[in-house]
Amino acid sequence: MSERPEVRPVNRVAVDVGGTFTDIVMLREGKQFSAKILTSADAPERAVIAGISDVLEQASLSFGDIDLLILGTTLATNALIERKGARTALITTAGFRDLVEIGQEDRFAQYDVFLQKPRPLVERRWRFTVEERIDAQGKVRIPLNEAQIIALADELRAHDIESVAIGYLQSFINPQHERRTAEILRDLLPDVTFSLSSDVCPEIREYERLSTVCANAYVQPLVAGYLHRLQQQLSTCGLRVAPCLMTSGGGITTLDNGISEPVRLVESGPAGGAILASNIASQLGLIKVLSFDMGGTTAKICFIDHFQPQISRSFEFGRVHRHQKGSGLPIRIPVIDLVEIGAGGGSIARIDNLRRLQVGPDSAGSAPGPVSYNLGGELVTITDANAQLGLLDPARFAGGNVELNVSKAAQALHLQVGEPLRLGLDEAALAVTEIIAENMANAARVHASESGKQVDNYTLIAFGGAAPLHAARLASKLGIARVVIPHAAGVGSALGFLWAPVSYQAVRSFYQRLDNPDFAAVNEVLDSLSEQARQIVQQSDRTAEVSLQRSVYLRYAGQGHEVAIPLENNRFDAQGLAALHQRFTLTYRQLYGRSLDHVAVEAISWTVTAATPAPNIISTAPVDAADGQGESPARTIYSFHQQRRIQVPVHSRAELNHTNRRQGPLLIVDPETTTLVDEHFSVCRTHDGHLLLERQHDSGAAQ
Repeated sequence: MSERPEVRPVNRVAVDVGGTFTDIVMLREGKQFSAKILTSADAPERAVIAGISDVLEQASLSFGDIDLLILGTTLATNALIERKGARTALITTAGFRDLVEIGQEDRFAQYDVFLQKPRPLVERRWRFTVEERIDAQGKVRIPLNEAQIIALADELRAHDIESVAIGYLQSFINPQHERRTAEILRDLLPDVTFSLSSDVCPEIREYERLSTVCANAYVQPLVAGYLHRLQQQLSTCGLRVAPCLMTSGGGITTLDNGISEPVRLVESGPAGGAILASNIASQLGLIKVLSFDMGGTTAKICFIDHFQPQISRSFEFGRVHRHQKGSGLPIRIPVIDLVEIGAGGGSIARIDNLRRLQVGPDSAGSAPGPVSYNLGGELVTITDANAQLGLLDPARFAGGNVELNVSKAAQALHLQVGEPLRLGLDEAALAVTEIIAENMANAARVHASESGKQVDNYTLIAFGGAAPLHAARLASKLGIARVVIPHAAGVGSALGFLWAPVSYQAVRSFYQRLDNPDFAAVNEVLDSLSEQARQIVQQSDRTAEVSLQRSVYLRYAGQGHEVAIPLENNRFDAQGLAALHQRFTLTYRQLYGRSLDHVAVEAISWTVTAATPAPNIISTAPVDAADGQGESPARTIYSFHQQRRIQVPVHSRAELNHTNRRQGPLLIVDPETTTLVDEHFSVCRTHDGHLLLERQHDSGAAQ
């Protein structure tokens, strides 16, 4: 009898590159290894290599032992928000040069006489037009003027243009003019990158389509350079598999797809956090969950119902006014529906001209970082305030990779906040944390209101380096009675990457009325989208079974926006037409409380999502055995509720169990984060290793 071949363990590594910290998680046979190091802003790949080396050393492995590497990055996000992308030009149809500036011709704040609209990514002097025209049926009305394109190459070269966005009218129906333009210019400008709206966003609505392709072109050279450098360095280190990338829609894609469509990576980190929260909700049987991810730069809030985060087809970046819809630039990509605000450990506190305390959205990042990092930072941040309040262990912060200088933070806090507001040192620090807690609570309230949800019916799942410190206070402000702090909360988004399926969503606008559809033409579009999505997924995983989910965006004739409806059995045919119409009517009534049964229904866009099954990851909590008994060290902290310094016990997660519930106030220290359990909450550890905080019934919500 022949011996069975030895089955080698599958080693999975996930890396989340944030604005302040780079988080790394490795899973090997259910055992978890993690690291948290400062992001190297000048060369992000340096921190990635260092972090992976750290977890491999912990596991006694080498780069060649990695079977799956998933990367998430904020590089595209930061480039868009900070306007530090490539020198980008836009080529569009003659007469439409200023469409990216005109936008929707609306005012997001109708009565604000000083209203400022978001500035387009492409300056007016770098927007060029070409004579051409294709009509809504895809017929060429004005041929492409190729002589203008050849002459345009000299202008682009003279302006030192690094990247070009090409977006013509109706190109989502017929892309031939865009493709011919790119073909001509690639021969004349071989060092310039090109983004086509018919590839990046083949959908109706010229403004959103042009905004999306401009964003893609703006970040493409930066992201492509980073990914190429990283891949080369990983290969030099001995990595034998191609890295995969996390996308904004919660799926994994190939490195090549990330290079060609980097705009899909913009919200990759927050997407990993939403996937983590979804899986924990499933583990604990929590039907309604509010995901709260707070790192060093931003905080992200996402509602998850029945274990599934809602997927949207668009989002805004760079809002001029933090909470006002329409004040940012639109991007149409598949994205997990969440709210992101400038509220992280590195968010800067300052006194404005009206002597009001403001916190964020600007961040100290990893360089120079908060004052307490002792790396040259001079502006007070949330981390400095938490250090002054006694909530952080200076020697164990970020897994011991950053030693905090609390006295230096205290001096800056006194000069920048305490003295101008005539507050004591502890009161000044508390004011900083209270402002940011209220900012986050307000963002959650607004998001809940826009989504028609009642936030106090939800369980808060908090993760990220800073979230566990603020979770109990945020829950009290929102009236939430239960909080979950996952194991490995400090590197939660990276851990979420490992639960993500390989997936890709292809979309195309193709107008049809349901009372007279062309079934053959629609199914041809669906088959083409299916093949496109399947090929991209199979490039990442050629062995896994690929499932397809087809949907159509429907609306009543003449309306401005659509509702996504899945296609039954993934086909569009006469037999299923009545059922499709009925599902649309039901969904419309749920959203708007009525239906317009006398109005015809029209289809605007069609999507196909190809995905592999989500991996069956078994991750045990990385805690040592403990019986929950024994003496615990104490630390002096400043209590919000008692308005004075008090001594509280400090526990490791290992000291807690599911039978021995402990009453706050107390601190629970993990390798990458610290959890504050205040006086209104008690805490225990679940069988899965998560911390479960529950508000006492007689405490009420703090005001």
